[in-house]
Amino acid sequence: MDSLSLTIETDLSRIDARQWDALAGDQPFLRHAFLRALHETGCAAQETGWAPHYLALWRDDALAAAAPLYLKSHSRGEYVFDYAWADAFQRHGLRYYPKLLSAIPFTPVTGPRLLARNDEDRDTLVRGLVAFAEQINVSSLHLLFPADADMRALREAGFMVRESVQFHWTNPGYADFDAFLSAMSHDKRKKIRQDRKKVAAAGLAYRWLRGAEIGADELGFFYECYCRTYFSHGNPPYLSREFFERAHRELPEAFVLILAQRGDRPVAAALNLAGGDALYGRYWGATEYVPGLHFETCYMQAIAYCIAHGFARFEGGAQGEHKMARGLLPTPTWSAHWVAHPGFADAIRTFLDEETEAVADYLGELETHTPFKRPAGD
Repeated sequence: MDSLSLTIETDLSRIDARQWDALAGDQPFLRHAFLRALHETGCAAQETGWAPHYLALWRDDALAAAAPLYLKSHSRGEYVFDYAWADAFQRHGLRYYPKLLSAIPFTPVTGPRLLARNDEDRDTLVRGLVAFAEQINVSSLHLLFPADADMRALREAGFMVRESVQFHWTNPGYADFDAFLSAMSHDKRKKIRQDRKKVAAAGLAYRWLRGAEIGADELGFFYECYCRTYFSHGNPPYLSREFFERAHRELPEAFVLILAQRGDRPVAAALNLAGGDALYGRYWGATEYVPGLHFETCYMQAIAYCIAHGFARFEGGAQGEHKMARGLLPTPTWSAHWVAHPGFADAIRTFLDEETEAVADYLGELETHTPFKRPAGD
């Protein structure tokens, strides 16, 4: 009979990278090197309110399943907003933080949270997560942007489910960028072409760089842009230059950098991460304002890259119905929640039921505004 055990690991280096990556799949954000870079550069660490407490399931001393897990002292960097829940707890004299969170820090990308090869091990992880939450007496446990297989296990375990919306582009096999544009409605196609002309009229052209093609100067310029974007919104950046340098060094082929240049001088940058058949838009910034520059750099160039390199989809990040005009369509995303306090759990469940109806109405409304040509007769 197999020997099974569950452990909590506060140091990911204690788990063999090859065994972890065999469970994680091809998404770069879940790779052992990516997560260790977040922890060891201090971006997602106990000092910043992200204390790693990874759940590991061992079968005969081999890693059988695992879940990225953090003890959080705040709700920043999550992209699923529970501040109202925290406020309600505080108003009633109850402690909301710390809480347990299974997610990729600062990354609103759907993917496995219950890293397992079969449903039985996923169910074991869910039971282990709840048991640990009860053991350390936290207010709640949250899994953000879980994959479909995870959602089955979480629903069956009685987790409350929250639905949200992102905007993703899918590639049915466009021959080139013009083929993509020809599939769009006249008005949307005209607007994209107008924006592209404004960028070109500003003297800007683009370079696509991947992996080792991205040098220290290019990565440094990107980081300057990334910081500008955060500071322009009144916030310090979550991620350090050391993190990006380390992640690029250890996972070079995951990095796809899009640079807008005027001659030899870079003006804007968008960093995407590639994994499997998907490209994920993550960070951008610019050193000057040019009309249309944001949409061209972040979305149109990313879509052109996907078409040229055979990617099946592009995920444009959190929120933003303005992305529909660029060909990204509404896509449901999920999160799952366990709350220890029965009264608050009931109240949150009622809230989520009402919110789910509102999200369904919102999705229905968005679907009536497709940016693509409608089939004849619709």
